[in-house]
Amino acid sequence: MKLSSQSDPGKPSLGTVSADWKTQSLAIVPGLLLTTLMAGLAIGLGWVIGLETLNPLLLAVLLGIGWRQWGQVPHAYSPGIKFAMKRVLRLAVILLGLRLSLAEVMAVGPWGLGIVTIGTIATFYLTCWLGQRLGINARLTQLIAAGTSICGASAVVATNTVVEGSEEDMAYAIATITGFGTLAMLTYPLLGTLMQLSPQAFGIWCGASVHEVAQVIATAFQKGDLSGELATVTKLSRVLLVVPIMVSLGWQTRHSQQPRRASIPIPWFVVFFGLLVVVNSLGLIATPIKAVVLSGNQWLLCMALVAMGLETNLSNLARLGVKPLYLAGLSWFFLSVASLAMIVFGYLFI
Repeated sequence: MKLSSQSDPGKPSLGTVSADWKTQSLAIVPGLLLTTLMAGLAIGLGWVIGLETLNPLLLAVLLGIGWRQWGQVPHAYSPGIKFAMKRVLRLAVILLGLRLSLAEVMAVGPWGLGIVTIGTIATFYLTCWLGQRLGINARLTQLIAAGTSICGASAVVATNTVVEGSEEDMAYAIATITGFGTLAMLTYPLLGTLMQLSPQAFGIWCGASVHEVAQVIATAFQKGDLSGELATVTKLSRVLLVVPIMVSLGWQTRHSQQPRRASIPIPWFVVFFGLLVVVNSLGLIATPIKAVVLSGNQWLLCMALVAMGLETNLSNLARLGVKPLYLAGLSWFFLSVASLAMIVFGYLFI
C-alpha cells in the first residue's frame, strides 16, 4: 500500500499549530506589558504612602479603573489584559501558599484555632444569608463574605477565580473590604484600651477579625511584640481556611449551573495552593528564595487587579448601589463582636 504524503485536510498541521501559538503569544504581549508597568506603579505608591495605610492591591484596582474611565485602552491590549485577569491571577493565588505553614497555624493552639474557625465560617455563611435577604447578587455577596471572613483583598481575588464575578463585583468588594479593614485598624487599639484587653487577647482578636495581613500587623503591634506575634500567627491560620471555602464555593457554583452533574469539580489551583502550603511547612524552599517568590507574587497580584480595573465600567459599579456597603459593614461588625465574645468567654471560663 502506498502512503499518501498529503496531510489530513481536517487536522491542522504542526506548522499551523506553531504559527497560531506564536500569534497568540505575541497578542498578549502589549496588555501584559501595560499591566506589569501599572502594577509596578501601584507597588511603588504603596511603599511611598505606607502599606498599612493603602494596600497596593487596592491601588492597582484604582489605577486600572482610572485609566479605563479617563483614558483609552487600545483593542490590541485586550488579549494581554484578559490573560492577566485569568492565568496570571490563578498563578498568583497558587503562590500565596508559600505564605503559610502548618507549624505556624498549630502554634495558635486548639482554643485559638476554634475561635478562628467558628468566627470565619459563621461570618461567611451569615454574610451570604444577609446578602440574599438584601437582594444583592450572589457573586458579589460571596466575594464580600470571603474578603471579610478570611483575608481581605487576597481572599476576594482568590474567591473570584472560583465564582467568576464581574469586574465591577470584584472592584466593589475590594473597596469595601479595604475601607472597613482600615476602620478596624484605627479603632481597635482604642477599643482594646477601653476594654482593658490583655496583649494576648488583643492579638488574637486582631488576627481573628481584621481583614488584611498588613492591617493586622499594623494594629496589633501597637500593643507590643507579644500581641503582634500572636495576631500574625492567628491571621495566617485564618488564611488557611480559604481552601475549604473555595472548594465548597466551586462545588456550589458548578452544581447550580449543572444540577444533574454527579461528579464534584475540583478547582485545581486550590489543590496546588494546598500543596505549596505543605512544601513550605516541610521547609523545602530556602528562605531567600521564598522571599523573592513572594515579592514577585505581589507584582502578579497587582497585575491581575490592574487588568480587572481596566475592564471595570464605573457606570456598572454605580448600579450596584449602597446595599453591598451595608452588607460589608454588618459582616465586619458581626465578626468583630463574635470573635471578641469568644475570646472574653475563653479567658473567663477556660
